[in-house]
Amino acid sequence: MLIDFHTHCFPESIAQKAVDKLAFASGGLLPHTDGTVAGLRRAMAEGGVTTSVVMNIATNAHQQQKVNDFAASIHNGEDIVCFGSVYPGSEDAFEELERIKALGLPGVKLHPDYQGFRVDDEQWKPLYKKISSLGLITLFHAGLDYGFPPPYGAMPEAMATAYRWLDSPVIAAHWGGVNCHEGVLQHLCGTDIYLDTSFGYSMLPKYYAAKILEKHGTQRMLFGTDTPWHTAGMELRLLNTLDLSDTDRERILFRNAQALLGK
Repeated sequence: MLIDFHTHCFPESIAQKAVDKLAFASGGLLPHTDGTVAGLRRAMAEGGVTTSVVMNIATNAHQQQKVNDFAASIHNGEDIVCFGSVYPGSEDAFEELERIKALGLPGVKLHPDYQGFRVDDEQWKPLYKKISSLGLITLFHAGLDYGFPPPYGAMPEAMATAYRWLDSPVIAAHWGGVNCHEGVLQHLCGTDIYLDTSFGYSMLPKYYAAKILEKHGTQRMLFGTDTPWHTAGMELRLLNTLDLSDTDRERILFRNAQALLGK
């Protein structure tokens, strides 16, 4: 079994445009799918992925409902599990969180750089409290984002503050932060935060991957790819170099995700 806890896809009508725009903004990143649900499923079959968790992002207040309607339309709780999203600061963010819960979506994705906020700004405490009260999982994009200039909204020190304001599970994507391995070791490892492994292959040196696992343990690690930008095969190549025990490997590849998702 293999659960990919960090993937992306888009409505078929906008998928190609969305992937092209994101690839260009990020300096020409090469996508490995066409951005559609069908493309995601083809990548899953090629990579041996049993379940993909799709992360949707509301990049403005007016997008929230459409983004979450799309998430609900493809979420089946089996091979496709979807997170919703809200735009922090929008007038109906709390109501939309309630709707996400009612739609049966298990969590929310927040991306501080796309959404223009810092994760450790105290004005978001009520939002985090609402998320927690609904028992929703929160996955934050963490670290640098190649499509945006600095400063970035979810560096490790900021994540170390923000995650403590939530009482439901929190995931810092990309091994705790893209290109932030020293900060992750200093501020996040050994805490209760989950880290996913997405976008690690060729980006995170093996030395730091091993150090993060050594200090953080494997009980709160989740396999992820960031499809369409990386594939399951790519991320498995990195993990296969880390001399993991069978128990540790199973935790990362599916058992921790199963526990979080109640599968």
